[in-house]
Amino acid sequence: MPLSDIRIILIRPTHDGNIGACARAMKTMGLSSLWLVAPQTRVGEPAYAMAAHADDLLHQAVIVPDLETALADCRYVVGTSARPRRIEWPALDPREAARQLVERGCDGPVALLFGQERTGLTNEELDRCQAVVSIPANPDYPSLNLAAAVQILAYEIRLSALAGERRDEEGGDDAQARSTREDMQRFYEHLERVMIETRFLDPAKPRFLMRRLTRLFNRAQPDENELNILRGILTSVERLRRP
Repeated sequence: MPLSDIRIILIRPTHDGNIGACARAMKTMGLSSLWLVAPQTRVGEPAYAMAAHADDLLHQAVIVPDLETALADCRYVVGTSARPRRIEWPALDPREAARQLVERGCDGPVALLFGQERTGLTNEELDRCQAVVSIPANPDYPSLNLAAAVQILAYEIRLSALAGERRDEEGGDDAQARSTREDMQRFYEHLERVMIETRFLDPAKPRFLMRRLTRLFNRAQPDENELNILRGILTSVERLRRP
């Protein structure tokens, strides 16, 4: 399958050499869609030097001011993280993350997010993701530079794509029925609104409730019909509360 709908998104990268090395890692594995969110450096000579023969990826890299713009039309988003978090996101290993990205990339744009070199992704950025992938590095020395992490995951994506080409896939209704990221976001907004109206959620003291519910439904991955059922239930609650 073509990999052009799988976006590699670097958030606030600080070193242009890292951007170039990521472009090289991507091109060796057949990936071509590089996005830069609010880069803290320009794509200059060090980037092109590190890119080797992947200059074309740097030329066509999409630079946007914020993550929301980069994800506007993405159907599925996976974030990368090596740090333990207070609230767990649905976790995938690199192979499963690659499989999900390749499979869902058949339906439209998907994204793999990498945070700033020093700090990684913030919790707010991870909130935009349906799942998180961690590379099982040596726990005594888990330090991977940005380009190395991109290379490992790009390799897994290529393996998954090649395996998909070898399978006799029937396509089918399941892929067509998947809910999009935008569908899920509208559902979360609807759910939050109803919980506030019913006083189940106090917006002044949210206690991570929406974040936990987001994790729950992201793990469940409801399809389009299931999401319509859930939203229908919420709409029924709203009608009952109206005079």
